[in-house]
Amino acid sequence: MADYTEKIPQHRHCVVCGKAFIGDDKFCSDYCRETSTDEVKTKLRKYLIIEVVLVAIVVVALWFGWK
Repeated sequence: MADYTEKIPQHRHCVVCGKAFIGDDKFCSDYCRETSTDEVKTKLRKYLIIEVVLVAIVVVALWFGWK
């Protein structure tokens, strides 16, 4: 049986939009790179806020537990 599949050149998919592109980067354009950077900063900010709140809850719980 002959192989009739079309050969697809080596490519990557953008981690932001999923578009296929040829290159060694993770992003297909500067716009996707900036969008990803903004998303990472937003997620990091939310994570830090949650972490501070959790530490505050533990400190308050320990404070009332000792009294």
